[in-house]
Amino acid sequence: MVRQGIDEFCNVLLRTGCIKFGTFQLSSGALSPYYVDLRLIPSDPEAFKRAIGYYAETLEQVIKRSSRLVGIPTAGVPYAAVLAFNFAKPFLYLRKEPKDHGQRRRIEGIIFPGDKVVLLDDVVTTGKNILEAVDAIRAEGGVVKDAVVLLDRQQGGEEQLMKMGVRLRSYATITRVARVLLKRGTIDDEQYREILLQVTH
Repeated sequence: MVRQGIDEFCNVLLRTGCIKFGTFQLSSGALSPYYVDLRLIPSDPEAFKRAIGYYAETLEQVIKRSSRLVGIPTAGVPYAAVLAFNFAKPFLYLRKEPKDHGQRRRIEGIIFPGDKVVLLDDVVTTGKNILEAVDAIRAEGGVVKDAVVLLDRQQGGEEQLMKMGVRLRSYATITRVARVLLKRGTIDDEQYREILLQVTH
């Protein structure tokens, strides 16, 4: 779906410095011609408010049939907390590593077997972080069928989640963002091609 607010989303990315162009090494070890860090957005109240709106729009189709929102560390946590409050849904978050004491759980919050959970993160690339969260939630008896992100880098994450029975819902794709930035002259034709070369679908 092409959303009318993509231009505004690009404004937020540029104004907050969340998107940069050059050569960057990702957590996977792969090199990328751009880098996106949406953890900067909550430091800008107006940008944060807009981002919450983008998430809310993306969540519309699934929030009514979901009982809990889970934030994926670390970037997904502040967004999930605010959205859970706004939608009057219980909020949970995952630890990067299980506690080394007590119940040794990865999940912070209350979850019951059969609870329908929506996972929230900021960006998806290969889907690794979301897939780990799916495993953790399902290990506690939770049901995960949807994951929501602001930006899909279109590098295999959607396909990997689909194999696990999870539908990825993204506000924007990097293809759409790159197209807007090219039209504006923020990036040139070569940068645009380099971005598209990384897209796997």
